[in-house]
Amino acid sequence: MDLEALRTPTRFLQSLGISLPPELELRELEDWWEAEGKAISMMIDRLGTPWLRAFDRFGRRVDEILYPPDYRRMLLQGYRAGAVWHAFEGAGLPATFLIGYLTAFYDAGLYCPYTVSLATALVLHKYGDSELRDRFLPPLLRRDGEVWQGATWMTEAGGGSDLGATVETIARPGGPRWQLTGEKYFASNVGAELALVAARPEGAPRTVRGLALFLLPRYREDGSLNYTIRRLKDKIGTRAVPTGEVELRDSEAYLLGRPEEGIYLILEALNVSRVANSIGSVALMQRAIAEALTFAERRVAFGRPILEHPLMRRQFEERVRTLQAAFALAWTSVQMLDEVRMERPPYSPRYHLFRLLTHLAKYWTAEQAVQAAKWAMEVHGGMGVLGEYPVERWLREAMILPIWEGTPHRQILDGLEVMARKGAHRLLMEQLAPEADPRTLEEMMDRVEAHLRLPPDAQEAQAEPLFRDLARFTADTLLRRFRV
Repeated sequence: MDLEALRTPTRFLQSLGISLPPELELRELEDWWEAEGKAISMMIDRLGTPWLRAFDRFGRRVDEILYPPDYRRMLLQGYRAGAVWHAFEGAGLPATFLIGYLTAFYDAGLYCPYTVSLATALVLHKYGDSELRDRFLPPLLRRDGEVWQGATWMTEAGGGSDLGATVETIARPGGPRWQLTGEKYFASNVGAELALVAARPEGAPRTVRGLALFLLPRYREDGSLNYTIRRLKDKIGTRAVPTGEVELRDSEAYLLGRPEEGIYLILEALNVSRVANSIGSVALMQRAIAEALTFAERRVAFGRPILEHPLMRRQFEERVRTLQAAFALAWTSVQMLDEVRMERPPYSPRYHLFRLLTHLAKYWTAEQAVQAAKWAMEVHGGMGVLGEYPVERWLREAMILPIWEGTPHRQILDGLEVMARKGAHRLLMEQLAPEADPRTLEEMMDRVEAHLRLPPDAQEAQAEPLFRDLARFTADTLLRRFRV
């Protein structure tokens, strides 16, 4: 690969044969980021946690999140470009992930608001009744400064992996609306006009089968606040998305779908975010490697630029190859999401294949982002640990990616489940067969089948090496479908 393709997201995408529809105007968006956005993003990161103004000067609760004015200008770039509306009115769902890739190359945290807004719009469009769609979907698809934002709030203080046990928020029916009472502990894109909220209808069992999904507006019918923000989280990175703790007190909400199928809707929303997390992870990988390249070309040691030293050159080649494979895995997940996103439970075998690919992609690309960012710091040497230069930021940002929307443990265990119960690995091997080495494919299939015959505790304890190798094998094989 020509290393020059690493310098910008559009050049990298094109180097892999990805078509950039002219109506996306990705180069214009890229030019804006180079001219203005990079400086704004760096300023937002350095300022740290935004402020929360809970009350106005008359003592009324307002819960305003205070960013510098340039933050709003930066945020609106992606919404105007089509980070949400293209999925419904433009170039299609994959186009939103291209905008997300470009955004995450410059600011991984900023991709989060676009992601959860897209997930909100997709679930509302699919499961909301006509009245809900007509009322709440158009504001999410606006292309101006009045666009609404969405959010997905599932996690409570007990954690996010075991939602069946940890969701304490209760939903009570009350006419056309429900009333939600509880707390959400990690509420990303807090302040959003709409949120998807997991809650347990009163009297429902304390399992995942007892959860339902609701659409929660920012304001009540009478115009008052429908939820309050207790505080904002002081995070190590992704400071371009505010994350807070939310209190719900008889908050007005609308049921989406059927209550008994709520867990499926919750997981559909999360899987959109997991695919986006994979795309964002690859974009951050590219940015970290690009920063390392710029430094290595100019840093002289032992009489020549360090890029010209054979070991360093070999490391760059290996990192780029992993970057390309990670993109192949993430982009195939995007394509499969586009294929199956309108399915409803009970799902088809293709949907379960999508689930397995998503778990593999989310698990592996996030870990590769961390390793790439760490390596970029190593290339910079002592300069890499200084806050005044950009490279240390990418490690802070990367460390969040394995945790957001399901830790590596959760991806491994859910991946095991979809293989054991749905046989998704068999369809995966069928899909990889045209590009895979037959012997390696057979060996991988045998490993998976042998693993699934182990006792349950042994399956779980020994799962990570298998899952890691399966992810790498899948990524390397899928890469053969791309122009490299």
